[in-house]
Amino acid sequence: MHAYIALLRGINVGGKNKMKMAALRESLASIGLENVRTYIQSGNIIFQSDKQEMILKEEIQNKIMQDYGLSIPVILRTAEEWEQLTTDCPFSANEIMEAEAASIGESLYVACFLTSPSKKDLENLQGFQNEKEKYHIQNKEIYLLFHASIRNAKLAIQLQKLNVPFTIRNWKTVNKLAAMVKTMK
Repeated sequence: MHAYIALLRGINVGGKNKMKMAALRESLASIGLENVRTYIQSGNIIFQSDKQEMILKEEIQNKIMQDYGLSIPVILRTAEEWEQLTTDCPFSANEIMEAEAASIGESLYVACFLTSPSKKDLENLQGFQNEKEKYHIQNKEIYLLFHASIRNAKLAIQLQKLNVPFTIRNWKTVNKLAAMVKTMK
């Protein structure tokens, strides 16, 4: 049995795409996912399954469409991939501390993509990186470090132009999901 993290984008944000997490857990358990758990109300799901990843993504997406009428891409990572994501943070402790001191709220984020963006699209991000907004590309993730709010960050806005579905989680959430999935291994 393998442990997975599924991320849904835009769930329960601004009154849109409403889903109660208890109902979502029951819904996903009904398609055979085991030990389904969620973290906060923004579409962070942890579960176990022996099914292949592509099948899992499709079944979860179909179940969400069936139960909620929402077409939402499911970004799936194995427990091992998620653990690697947390240990491979490319920013130093000093860089993170400096950003946190200048920022209101969170400063370190990870954008998780459904598939890797094209090299050409990624090159377009370079013009938006500066001392206050930094990024690092690693596999299907982009680590983002902001010295101000992510809400006003030009770099964060540019991620939409990469033409690949993605969702962003702050570092606190990334680490909480890592701790939760670790208990399933």
